[in-house]
Amino acid sequence: MTGYSDTIRQWATDSRRVGILPDADGTGEVGLDSKELGRRLAVRFTLKVERERVTDLRYQVFGCGFSMAACAVAADLAVGYTLEEIQKIDAKHLDAALGLPAERDYCAQLALQALQAAVASARNGHHPVQAEMPQKPEHGPRVSIDNPIYAALLSTPKPAQVTAADRHLFACLLAVASDEPCETSAALGLGDDDLSSILTDYFPGSTRELLERRPTSDEKLPPQRSKDVLSILLSHVPTEPGNRNLHNSVRLAHILAARAALSGHLWVAMGLFERAELSAAIGRHLPSLAAANRQNMRWKRYLYKQVCDRNGGVMCKAPNCGVCSDYALCFATEE
Repeated sequence: MTGYSDTIRQWATDSRRVGILPDADGTGEVGLDSKELGRRLAVRFTLKVERERVTDLRYQVFGCGFSMAACAVAADLAVGYTLEEIQKIDAKHLDAALGLPAERDYCAQLALQALQAAVASARNGHHPVQAEMPQKPEHGPRVSIDNPIYAALLSTPKPAQVTAADRHLFACLLAVASDEPCETSAALGLGDDDLSSILTDYFPGSTRELLERRPTSDEKLPPQRSKDVLSILLSHVPTEPGNRNLHNSVRLAHILAARAALSGHLWVAMGLFERAELSAAIGRHLPSLAAANRQNMRWKRYLYKQVCDRNGGVMCKAPNCGVCSDYALCFATEE
C-alpha cells in the first residue's frame, strides 16, 4: 500500500514489545468487544507500573502495517515514563516518528486510545479498560453527474466505435484530474498526446481548453507513482494479435498507477461514482488482472500487496485473510 516508507516498515516489524504481560497492572483495549472481534482493528496494551512509572509494556495488534508501527512507537514512548507523562503523548508524537499519511492518522489514534486506556486501568484498580474505536471517515465520490466538465464531455456526440462505459470512465477521470493542482495529463500519468487522443476518440468536438485550470500559487507535481505497481499493471496488458483496445489497456495501466499514488480509495481517486465501476473497467481492459484478484480484494490494497509479495515482504501478520481483524479494510462488497 502507498505510504509504507522504510521507517514504517521498520517499526511495523519491531516485535520487541509484542505480547502480553501476565498479572499486568494496567490493561487497555480497543476493538476487542465480542461483537467486533474478527471484523475490526484490535489493539491491547498491558503494562507494569512501579511508583507511577511504567517499567515494562507489551501490546497485541491485529491490523495493518500502519497500526502495527503506531503501536510499536507508542510502546517505545511509554516505557520508562510516568503515567502522567504518558497521558501527554498525542498523535503528533507518533507522526513525528513515523510520518503517517493523512488517511492513516486513525492508526495513531487507535494505538493511543489503547495505551491511555491501559494507563486508566493502572490508576483505577487494575481492571481492564475498553476504549471506543476511533472512527475512520468515509470517502464518497469526487465526481457526480452534475460536475460541469463531466457533463460537458458527455454532451458531445458519442462515436459509434466506443462504449458508453468507457465514455463514462474517461469523463470521470478527466473531470477529477482537471480539479487538481497540476497538469491534467500528469495527474493521470499520461503524456499530452494521450490526453489529446482521449478527447478526440471519446469526446469529439471537445478541446483542451475545457480541462485547463487557471494557474495558481499552489501548482505542484502529482505524487510519484510506484514503478513496481506500473510494472505489474503493464504485465496484464493483453497481447493478443489485432487487439484494437491495446492503447486503452496501456493507458489504463498508467492511469491506475498514477491514481494509486494518491491517498484514499482508488475508485474515488479515479473520479468514479461507485466502487464496482473500477472493477468493471479493469475487467474490460486488463482482464487477466481482474481474474487474478480472485478474492475481490480492494484494488489498491491488492496492487501493493503484489509489490510486497514480489519483493519478498510481508504486509500482514495474520495467518490468512479470513481470520484477520483488518479484513474489512482489504475486502469490500461492491454494492
